[in-house]
Amino acid sequence: MHSTSEKLSVMEKVGYSLGDLAANLIFQTLVTFLAFFYTDVYRIPAGTAATIIFVVGLLGAFVFTPIIGILADRTSSRWGKFRPWILWTSIPFGVLSLLAFSTPDLGAQGKVIYALVTYTLLVLVYAANNLPYSALSGVLTGNMGQRNSLSAYRFVAVMIAQFIIQVLLLPLVLILGGGDKVQGFQNTIALFAVVGTAFFLITFFTTRERIVPAPEQKSGVLQDLGDLARNGPWRVMLALTILVFANLALKGGMYIYYFQYYLSEPHLAAFLQGVGFNGFIDGLNALLTSAGLAGFQWPQDAPTSAFSLFNAGGIIFMIVGIGFSRPLADRFGKRDVFGGALFASTLFLLAFYFFPPTAIALVFGSFILHGFCYGITIPLLWAMIADVADYSEWKNNRRATAIIFSAMLCGLKIGLSIGGALVAGILAVYAYEAGAAVQPPQAVTGIRMAISVYCSLPFLVAVALLFCYRINKAMETRIEQDLRMRRLQAGAAP
Repeated sequence: MHSTSEKLSVMEKVGYSLGDLAANLIFQTLVTFLAFFYTDVYRIPAGTAATIIFVVGLLGAFVFTPIIGILADRTSSRWGKFRPWILWTSIPFGVLSLLAFSTPDLGAQGKVIYALVTYTLLVLVYAANNLPYSALSGVLTGNMGQRNSLSAYRFVAVMIAQFIIQVLLLPLVLILGGGDKVQGFQNTIALFAVVGTAFFLITFFTTRERIVPAPEQKSGVLQDLGDLARNGPWRVMLALTILVFANLALKGGMYIYYFQYYLSEPHLAAFLQGVGFNGFIDGLNALLTSAGLAGFQWPQDAPTSAFSLFNAGGIIFMIVGIGFSRPLADRFGKRDVFGGALFASTLFLLAFYFFPPTAIALVFGSFILHGFCYGITIPLLWAMIADVADYSEWKNNRRATAIIFSAMLCGLKIGLSIGGALVAGILAVYAYEAGAAVQPPQAVTGIRMAISVYCSLPFLVAVALLFCYRINKAMETRIEQDLRMRRLQAGAAP
């Protein structure tokens, strides 16, 4: 192995992070709104939507991602191993995103086939883009402090994308569709596609791969897979990744139903008035119209407005939590900080079980505290996965970054598939009626259980698994020092 300077410039960190912002404009839309889009916009039955999300997700996890990981590790170009994949997929990613959120009138069966085909192709190109992008973070630098910093930059960008999707997507849909949700979704995704393509290109042009396998390193696919099977920290991180993303997909996809059908609409309206939200929107519109511009078309119903404000508060405090992540990890180690913050965030999720429909302030307060605690963990997950790649190199004297990240992205897709399917599946089991103004009591119960008890279970299991994760602060330091010496010696060798 050899590497040059371990220091990353601010420009490179920002450039790298823009790639995740681009991907997450689509990824966050899938996590938060795909089930809603299929059931309430494209009018696909909930059970069928659950099957599509689950089956395609598993296909992405067990077929697309491993294949891309194997190919990326064996890619050799003047741009490196991973950067060219970002270049090659930038335009197809945008085109397929637009197709997946289009709504051609093809009849009941045709709609299902169209949704299946477009979502499958989108998952394929997402794997071809996001896996090399994620693996790139493991070869930009071998310095763990710089890696923590890079993760912080990256996930601030992710939170910005999440803010856009969870807070501004529905207003954008109304604005760009003239009140028509179908046209609004298409126009909004088209905007995301153009912006995302530009950001992917910026990532490509502003980054450099510094950790390069030695030319003499040769290893087959079976050898790489054998290294994975013997890598204890990798096994823990794989399970943890599945659990974390199952939680994110489940609660992220279910919150919109929670606001629409569980919380009291009069109390939501009173809360928005009491915190000054309605006055802020009125003032913003007055300012825009006085300047000769069109008014800001914020959703008029209280549940949708409150849902957007709810997401905004959570995301802002997640960003605050991200700011605490690096100094805490540098002092105490990633594992211990991740586990402690994840456990604390879970307690605030469990609290939702006890909130009546009228306790709007408690709902918002609990979610804000959950967001802060969970925000601390966000950069650490992917930094820990990069550490697992270092651990594998340290133990085996071979580096296979992409195959390790591909395995983790398999876990991500499995988790998202499970969580996304659970959203539609729980709705189906609890007799949810798509488009109904009022849901049956059992459907409301299922929604309430999903965003409290059900989504807390994966986090609690993940915390328990961390007791089996060996890479603590002391081992982080030892691995970094040993690998630095090896790379220096390799660079000095004739």
